[in-house]
Amino acid sequence: MRRQRVPRNATPIAGPCPPVALLIDPVRMGHAVSVTDLRVRRGVGDGPTVLLLHGLGATSEVWDGVVAALGGAWVAPDLPGHGGSAPLSEYTFPAVADAVADLVDPERTVVLGHSFGGVVGLHLADRPGVRAVVGLGIKVAWTDDELARAAAMAAREPARFDTRAEALTRHLRLSGLDGLVAPDAPAAAAGIVEEDGRWRPALDPRVFGVGDPEMAALLAAASVPVVLARGEHDRMVSRAQLRALVPDPVELRGLGHNAHVEDPAAVAALLARSRHDGG
Repeated sequence: MRRQRVPRNATPIAGPCPPVALLIDPVRMGHAVSVTDLRVRRGVGDGPTVLLLHGLGATSEVWDGVVAALGGAWVAPDLPGHGGSAPLSEYTFPAVADAVADLVDPERTVVLGHSFGGVVGLHLADRPGVRAVVGLGIKVAWTDDELARAAAMAAREPARFDTRAEALTRHLRLSGLDGLVAPDAPAAAAGIVEEDGRWRPALDPRVFGVGDPEMAALLAAASVPVVLARGEHDRMVSRAQLRALVPDPVELRGLGHNAHVEDPAAVAALLARSRHDGG
């Protein structure tokens, strides 16, 4: 993943993060490809449940600031092949969506997904209980060259390092969090694993091979309200690209690709509107 420019007003997350009330569950989910063990973090409260789906390379910890600002019920998994969740035998957007589908509250759920997680969220739009989907920072346009480079990354073996610090550095670069998350923050530590005395990012590189999200078709098929948003300085997606898909995309002033990390309150306010409408 290309390293993103850090906006001037962004404040790096230091470790440890502010306390967030949560329960951490190991959950076994059945889906079309295989059975997957997921690391799932939850918070209790009133209102529609918010299902939070992180971006490629990250973990559920990137949402800590948002849930602290938002309040109410929420659930945030490490997506398959990320953090503490097991890998899939193969990665497609529908397969990842199937793996987390049982986390949808059949009563009322609003889905907020960032980048890769935003596409996964749109694949959940027709699940019973989903009232709205918010996609933040989704890269909606892919060239053939970009897809070829992603496929090449998916074919690589995971990089392994002699030191924990080297693995942390690699994880933060892969997830686009370099400069936004301190190496000693939970959002950094959750993204690496130790194997046979060496360290590596927890990300399964094969996730890079999911392919073109085909956003126009996804949006046409959505039966619930969809909001597409971007940070003003997000280099992964332009305002014009979003306007070609929806008439009223939201732009978060002064923020970049990881707006939910840079300014959690701004993203919580965006989500609160959809949560209220979906209630």
